[in-house]
Amino acid sequence: MTVRKLQQKRGWAWNIAVPIIKPLLLATTRQVWIDGDRIPETGGCILVMNHISHVDPLTAAHIVYDHGRLPRYLAKSSLFKNRALARFFTAAGQIPVERLSKNAVGAYDAAVAAVGNGECVVVYPEGTLTRDPDLWPMVGKSGAARIALATGCPVIPVGQWGAQRLLWPYAKRPSLFPRKPITMKVGPPVDLSDLVDQPHTATVVQQATDRIMAAITALVEGIRGETAPTERFDMRKAGVRPTGNPHRARNKKERP
Repeated sequence: MTVRKLQQKRGWAWNIAVPIIKPLLLATTRQVWIDGDRIPETGGCILVMNHISHVDPLTAAHIVYDHGRLPRYLAKSSLFKNRALARFFTAAGQIPVERLSKNAVGAYDAAVAAVGNGECVVVYPEGTLTRDPDLWPMVGKSGAARIALATGCPVIPVGQWGAQRLLWPYAKRPSLFPRKPITMKVGPPVDLSDLVDQPHTATVVQQATDRIMAAITALVEGIRGETAPTERFDMRKAGVRPTGNPHRARNKKERP
């Protein structure tokens, strides 16, 4: 496994986080990283990956950090409601997203600016934890595609599997031991070259989104040794809530 030396200055937030989180991850997980050297050493880029656990931003940060980059995430705005956490996340370069809101355009602008400044931005194109019953990648949202088309930067797909064993989606307690294998496979850049110079219509953005999700899904198939469903899970068609625990309402009695 190739490990690169970090070239960027970490800043105080990363100086606090790394000595705490990295030893915890090393104690509770086993890293199986495939083709991590495909993460660009320098320059603006977007890493796109499937979302299977609330802890996978930490395991994803691990592979990105150990390949010489500081990841910047598009993170849900609720994480920034606490002043101390907001100060910490902001110092770490994380970008708040107000999901299902017109204010989400601010996150888009910030992400485009970050890529333009040569930073590595991590995006979960599904927009939330997968609702697929077998944890396959769902239908993607347009954010990653729009950032990519606006900047022309490399879009690096990552398929991951294993974080759900550490913390199942919406579980309250992690399963820390024995150590869980975390597999991440980095693919070649998604080819969007024929779309970048076209008008960024809804059709073009959808084509880019479909290519991104296809690349991620192929990587996950390779890791799992299984074939994904022909049709990706669509929250709208399934009538599943797009935020929060989708099972919570079912587990509570309806009030009259």
